[in-house]
Amino acid sequence: MLLAVLLPFIIAIIIPFLSKWKDKIHPGYFVTIIPALIFIYFARFLGSNFEPVMREYSWIPSLDINMVFYLDGLSLLFVLLISGIGALVAFYSIFYLHKSEQLGHFYVYFLLFMGSMLGVVLSDNVFVLYSFWEFTSLSSFLLIGFWNYKKESRYGALKSMLITVFGGLSLLGALVFMTVLTNTTSIQEMISQQQLILNSEYFPLILALLLLGAFTKSAQFPFHIWLPDAMEAPTPVSAYLHSATMVKAGIYLVARYSPMLSSSDWFFIIVSSVGIITLCWGSYMAVRQTDLKGILAFSTISQLGMIMSMLGFGTKVAVFAAVFHILNHATFKGSLFMVAGIVDHEAGTRDIRKLGGLMTYLPITATLALFGTFSMAGVPLPFLNGFYSKELFFDASLHLDEIANVGVVGFIKMLLPYLAVFGSIFTFVYSVYFFFGTFRGKSHLEELPKKPHEAPIGMLISPIILILGVILIGLFPKWINEPFIAHAASAVKGLEVQKEIYFWHGFLYPPLIMSITVLVFGTVLYLSRKQWAPVYRIIPGVLSMNKFYDGLVDRLETYSSTVTKGYMNGSLGRYVRLVLAAILIVTFAFMAITGGFTVDTSNLADVSLPEIFVAITMVIAAVGTILTNNRITAILILGVVGYGLSMLFVLYRAPDLALTQLIIETVTVALFLLVFYHLPKLRKKEEAASTRMLNLIISVGFGAMMTMIAISAHSSKWFESISSYFIDNTYKLGGGDNMVNVILVDFRGLDTLFEIVVLGIAAMAIYGLIRLPGKKEEK
Repeated sequence: MLLAVLLPFIIAIIIPFLSKWKDKIHPGYFVTIIPALIFIYFARFLGSNFEPVMREYSWIPSLDINMVFYLDGLSLLFVLLISGIGALVAFYSIFYLHKSEQLGHFYVYFLLFMGSMLGVVLSDNVFVLYSFWEFTSLSSFLLIGFWNYKKESRYGALKSMLITVFGGLSLLGALVFMTVLTNTTSIQEMISQQQLILNSEYFPLILALLLLGAFTKSAQFPFHIWLPDAMEAPTPVSAYLHSATMVKAGIYLVARYSPMLSSSDWFFIIVSSVGIITLCWGSYMAVRQTDLKGILAFSTISQLGMIMSMLGFGTKVAVFAAVFHILNHATFKGSLFMVAGIVDHEAGTRDIRKLGGLMTYLPITATLALFGTFSMAGVPLPFLNGFYSKELFFDASLHLDEIANVGVVGFIKMLLPYLAVFGSIFTFVYSVYFFFGTFRGKSHLEELPKKPHEAPIGMLISPIILILGVILIGLFPKWINEPFIAHAASAVKGLEVQKEIYFWHGFLYPPLIMSITVLVFGTVLYLSRKQWAPVYRIIPGVLSMNKFYDGLVDRLETYSSTVTKGYMNGSLGRYVRLVLAAILIVTFAFMAITGGFTVDTSNLADVSLPEIFVAITMVIAAVGTILTNNRITAILILGVVGYGLSMLFVLYRAPDLALTQLIIETVTVALFLLVFYHLPKLRKKEEAASTRMLNLIISVGFGAMMTMIAISAHSSKWFESISSYFIDNTYKLGGGDNMVNVILVDFRGLDTLFEIVVLGIAAMAIYGLIRLPGKKEEK
């Protein structure tokens, strides 16, 4: 299981080397194999006798952070979607992306995202989950901004990252709170202690932070605004991220924590309300769009809202319907994104105002779109899987008997069936609008950039497979119910969930009446769309969450620029003074608050004459660096201070530290001499008396601070000394006699690792600046 998660990351390292031969063989063929193998591996877990599987791999056991992977029905559902849709999208991209594109970059980002999503849905350790969660934001940013030469792509990528990372930080807060309360980092153990969290005074904050992370990731209202702009990404990215994977990460998070949170009335109020509002708003706004991917973007928002609302209901029927629709949505929406890509690829535009009558030129694509859109619309036909889950959604909205019918909860319960029908009516409208506006009616060949023709078979294979999934699930829903959907629903509910899937329940079946109502009113609204379209001038009118976002970002940039210009005047002296003054004030303030000004002379070693002599020499040398006007002289005198420190280490019987200090000091002095040789001579700078006084105060204050920190660190005994632990375990656990080296390499190995990472990043930045091409001189 660990290999399955890490395999995409491993292959991502190899892809840049394979892309060198892209003229001979498209790297997409190789990439397609990876998710296909992962899908085959996890598909073997399907079956009626499936039991959850947990695997643990040691990582940072001292912090209770280990790679713990938990496979149950819910995570299996998402793993199969991530790998199955991933394989189809990778194959589709072979024919969509030209070899002239930066294919190496694309497939590296693609695999990084795939591995991150697998890590999210399989991780049982909350901090490992969060790490993968942020990796999805980073890799999706790179995928959405793949065509970085386009302003719209850069805007969409940045927008998605700002909103989802904001939600990710709030999620981290919730995870930290739950970890502290339950004293565990395991999600399953947290769920087993649900009463401890539900009864905590911090529960409202935990719920708000957790749902904020989920809502931003799954484009719930009002955080949905990033998803339409993310459509600037290549169509394979949209088909993968925005149908089956990234946007469903928030859905997964809510589903995973449902056994813990669903018993709270606030969970029902918030999740159901936000979900149903998102459904209605997304479907309403989809009809307004003119770009095919724009229609699909808002349709995705509405479908995600529908799933989220069902998770908020929390009943057995609702949970089963939510899980079922997660699968159904991935099949028909993934195929429709690919259809939109085919239309764009073959007709040269996605503007539905210029399209029409394409069924004659793209008959196979039109047939695929027909099945996909009618399934999304929930048309009552037995071979469309979308109808089954839509009918279950209506059924769930009518049967909320497990929830108390009082106060706000009762009011929301009363509204839910009506809002479900309202949102579904517009779902029907945008579905038929997508199909008939593109493939039926009068063709406008003169307005198309190129004459349309059917896509190559390679580009059709992936959507054909997905549409076959739509049909087979519709015709044989029992095939996936007991061995698949029931397990996933049981994992969400926290107890066994069984629900039979039938097409026909009788003429008087309330959900069927609701479906017929949707068909009738949806047809009327579609046929009269031009007459009522002006209503968009009123709702939303000039109001827009996008304007709020743009205004907020612009103000932040303006204010930050003003503040930055206030102190960034090009003076290195000012920068040093600001940094040192800030450190001085904060440190002294913290020491004053915590009682850090402690002086204890009861445990000091005797001072000998050689030590006094070396200390006085170091003081004289330090003062000498200030008084000299020659840079070379200053460096040599400063070297006396460093070598003096080495002498003190020798006198205090620390030869390893003395040798280290000698090497560092020698190298530093040599480097200073080499660099300063090329600089002009020191000249006395005329400064105002106030500046000189400020320099004096900061210098003396900073020196006093460092002295006080050293004295206080020795005098304050807030904690038991750790030195005995190092003495006892250096050789036993670290396998070395040199205690300092063992501490740096083993006991504080993470610190050392991240120091190396920082140095590596700095080195790459410097290398990039060196290689950055300068402006060519004009001849």
